[in-house]
Amino acid sequence: MEGQKNQVVDEARSILFKKYEMGRLLGQGTFAKVYHAKRLGSGDSVAIKVINKDHVKKQGMMEQIQREISVMRLVRHPNVVELKEVMATKTKIFFAMEFVKGGELFAKVAKGKLKEDSARKYFQQLVSAIDFCHSRGVSHRDLKPENLLLDENENLKVSDFGLSSLPEQLRNDGLLHTQCGTPAYVAPEVLRKRGYDGAKADTWSCGVILYVLLCGFLPFRAENVMKMYTKVFKAEFEFPPWVSTQAKRLISKLLVADPEKRITISAIMEDPWFQKGFRKPIAFSIEEQENNEEWQGCRGEVEMVRTKSSPPFYNAFEFISSMSSGFDLSSLFLSKRKSGSMFTSKCSASNIMAKLESLAQKLNFRVVNVKDFKVKMQGLVDGRKGKLSVTAEVFEVAPEVALVQFSKSAGDTLEYTKFCEEEARPALKDIVWSWQGENECSDHQRPMVHENGGEICA
Repeated sequence: MEGQKNQVVDEARSILFKKYEMGRLLGQGTFAKVYHAKRLGSGDSVAIKVINKDHVKKQGMMEQIQREISVMRLVRHPNVVELKEVMATKTKIFFAMEFVKGGELFAKVAKGKLKEDSARKYFQQLVSAIDFCHSRGVSHRDLKPENLLLDENENLKVSDFGLSSLPEQLRNDGLLHTQCGTPAYVAPEVLRKRGYDGAKADTWSCGVILYVLLCGFLPFRAENVMKMYTKVFKAEFEFPPWVSTQAKRLISKLLVADPEKRITISAIMEDPWFQKGFRKPIAFSIEEQENNEEWQGCRGEVEMVRTKSSPPFYNAFEFISSMSSGFDLSSLFLSKRKSGSMFTSKCSASNIMAKLESLAQKLNFRVVNVKDFKVKMQGLVDGRKGKLSVTAEVFEVAPEVALVQFSKSAGDTLEYTKFCEEEARPALKDIVWSWQGENECSDHQRPMVHENGGEICA
């Protein structure tokens, strides 16, 4: 009997893509289920969000899923739930995300108001995360305690970017026009169904959240939704007696009906009440780490032999792998072409090197080092994360074909993407044969991943 039980357990063991052992159901919504899982080998816990493709297509929600992936790739911050990777089969999409153990902030608020120091800590982490989102052109648009999770160290993590907006969603007037979010936390300009600034709408929601944390209940309460809307439109609310004067002053600047008069995120971060004990977290980019790991992995296939007279050799398998979008699952979901950071050229390696040095001078970059068919250049002006530093390296693919690989050594990822797209591409067009990803599978041959994790053009 015991042997039969063990056999059932073994049979029930579900392994996803030979990477994750699936566990218990954590929760489910209209379009997705979320499971606890463990990464094979390391045993690290993750949350796997499983989305049925047919279901979201029928409901016209595929664009929303694509947007959520795009947003989570852009926003990498200590107080934002991390998207580790995206996988897919013909029927399902899988998000492997950071597993946040502490549950929703809502569960804490449901028990009553928080102490001021605790409320301030969560609010500081929320504002830091939203400030970073806004710097990437991302508005969350559904901020509420249910979408704020807590990790094992009681640090806040913003989740659920399904309703987030990206810059390309703005109309010609520069505003968003989609009504979304949870009414109790939504800004009045969104409820009025007029154009609105997503960042300013997020700021209002932050104000409602801060009020709830300090008071234990919503600022705009009424017996029905229409009466609540009336209060929201007028920004009509009262403070209980226990809220401190400084906190009242800040909330009163946040919950302002006119978005043009509402306090900005940068001004919030300068507020005396907010500043108490505040340390701004350092934002990071998992994309950079992943790209470096992939790059190191493909280089490991062949021993690089470098001489002063010729660039390093780049073998055919690496070349095909790196230049084919069929090896990049993101092309399943991202509507825009991934920024090119690699191109082929029929020019000689020495001519390419001269062109790269000329590029640095033209763009007002300082050439830090030129050695062994590698150019390191650094911007002169500080960006969001200091000076942008870029390395360009030339490889030999065949006697008359060279491959040029750009990589970011330091600085901000978004600024590096802009460098590749808006500066390097136009400046190098006369020596470029083909940029990475421009020879993609046709529409009827989109890259797909088998149930066992293998890739094909299906």
